[in-house]
Amino acid sequence: MNKKTDPNDKLKLEIASELGLREKVMKYGWKSLSAKETGRIGGLVSKRRKALEKTDR
Repeated sequence: MNKKTDPNDKLKLEIASELGLREKVMKYGWKSLSAKETGRIGGLVSKRRKALEKTDR
């Protein structure tokens, strides 16, 4: 079975690394994160994507 890849996975993994969560994600997967950790990553992904859109204009 092939794993589906999310286009944001690279960015999510980069942010997880910055938050010190990369090892946990690599060892146990995204489902191992708490709602607080997931929300923090999601918020930062959203913030970065908006910043990238703004600089691309």
